[in-house]
Amino acid sequence: MPTPAGTNSERWVPNVSDTWQWQLRGTVNTSYAVKVYDIDLFDTPQTTIDSLKAQGRRAVCYFSAGSSEDWRPDFSQFTANDMGNGLDGWPGERWLDTRSANVRAIMKKRLDLAKSKGCDGVEPDNVDGYTNHPGFPLNAATQLDYNKFLAAEAHARGLAVALKNDVDQVTDLISHFDFAVNEQCFEYDECGAYTAFTSQGKPVFNAEYASVYRTPGGQASLCKTAKSANIRTLVLPLKLDDTYRFACDS
Repeated sequence: MPTPAGTNSERWVPNVSDTWQWQLRGTVNTSYAVKVYDIDLFDTPQTTIDSLKAQGRRAVCYFSAGSSEDWRPDFSQFTANDMGNGLDGWPGERWLDTRSANVRAIMKKRLDLAKSKGCDGVEPDNVDGYTNHPGFPLNAATQLDYNKFLAAEAHARGLAVALKNDVDQVTDLISHFDFAVNEQCFEYDECGAYTAFTSQGKPVFNAEYASVYRTPGGQASLCKTAKSANIRTLVLPLKLDDTYRFACDS
């Protein structure tokens, strides 16, 4: 019997050795010789995704799964009750009540969009709201439930799915996610948790922003540690706009 389209057996399986580029703002620079591009689900034109795939790249599509962003085209679908406190330093963003059936319905539509645009995987962001001050009684259990929901819905659509940050729950979620995207685990000495991924051949894509990593000495030290940990590490600007890039795997 033929395998139905979009089932798990057809899903892209990222490899621990895959190299990557992460750009969420501006016109995507498609010239980097990497395996994986992590790009914005809404803002990236279809022609860019098609071009990347024609080059043999894998497209991972970013969206926020734990916050509303008032500039997104589906923002009006969130209700007032869905949205809580603002995210510090990110104007226009508010934490979401991830227990909400409406929030989850919107995320399913976003995953449908990712599938329709030809994304190979997704990066749902802000999936650690319970560790912040979301304005809702979220806790570790509600976060695990939501993150497992996201992973299951991504897999149901034949999409690979990344665990974004949420370092404290890596052990509980490793079996549900295909790879990880992390910010600043070297700066904050949190990278050790990701051996759960790398030991299973699942890649960890890491970005660092600290100015020390723009110096030759800082980069040499960072890359020595990153390569020892088998973590694919980039030094990028916080805005992720391709105005600066240093890759330990170059």
